[in-house]
Amino acid sequence: MKLYSLSVLYKSESRAVLLKAAYDVSSFSFFQRSSVQEFMTFTSQLIVERSAKGTRASVKEQDYLCHVYVRNDSLAGVVIADNEYPSRVAFTLLEKVLDEFSKQTDRIDWPVGSPATINYTALDGHLSRYQNPREADPMTKVQAELDETKIILHNTMESLLERGEKLDDLVSKSEVLGTQSKAFYKTVSIQRLLLLGAPFQGSCNLFLLALSTSNGS
Repeated sequence: MKLYSLSVLYKSESRAVLLKAAYDVSSFSFFQRSSVQEFMTFTSQLIVERSAKGTRASVKEQDYLCHVYVRNDSLAGVVIADNEYPSRVAFTLLEKVLDEFSKQTDRIDWPVGSPATINYTALDGHLSRYQNPREADPMTKVQAELDETKIILHNTMESLLERGEKLDDLVSKSEVLGTQSKAFYKTVSIQRLLLLGAPFQGSCNLFLLALSTSNGS
C-alpha cells in the first residue's frame, strides 16, 4: 500500500488553484521524479475542476486511484494512492486535512493562494504517517459518516472529460507541466502505441506515466 501525493486546492469558477501539496516519489525513477510530480499536480487539479462541490469521488486508472473531496466552501483535497490503499482511510485523511487547513488559514487567501504564500506545514507529516493505514482510527466520527456518504467512482480519467475533450490537448495547454514533462508524455504515448499495436487511448496522468517510470518497487 502506498500514498503518492496529498494536495489541498481551491475550486474557483474557472480552475483549481493549488494551495499546498506533499509528494512521495521515492519509488519512481530518479530522473523522472520531477515529471511524475508535475503530473500528480496536473491530475489533482483536473479532478477537482471536474468534480462538483459537496462531493467525494474516486477515479480509477489501472493500478492507481485518485480520491477527491470537494467541500461546499470550494476547499478541496486530493489523495493519489495505489489501489490497495483503503479508500475509507484516504477519505478520512482528506476530511482531517481540510478541516485542519480551514482552521489554520484565512479563507480570504484561498482564491489567490499558492504553495509559496499559504502558511500550512502539516501535509508532509500527514503523508508520512498515513503511509500506514492503521494510523487512521476506524472508530472516528468521520469514518462513520463516510459509511453513509455516496462516493462516486469513475473507472478512468477519460470519464471526467466533456464530450470532444482530449487529455492530449489538456496536457499541451497545461501551465503546470514543464516542457520536459510534456515531451516525456509524448514519449510514453508513442511507447504505449508501439506496445499495444493500437491507437493510444490512455491518459496523460500519473497512472500510465508511473507504469513507465517506476523502478519496479
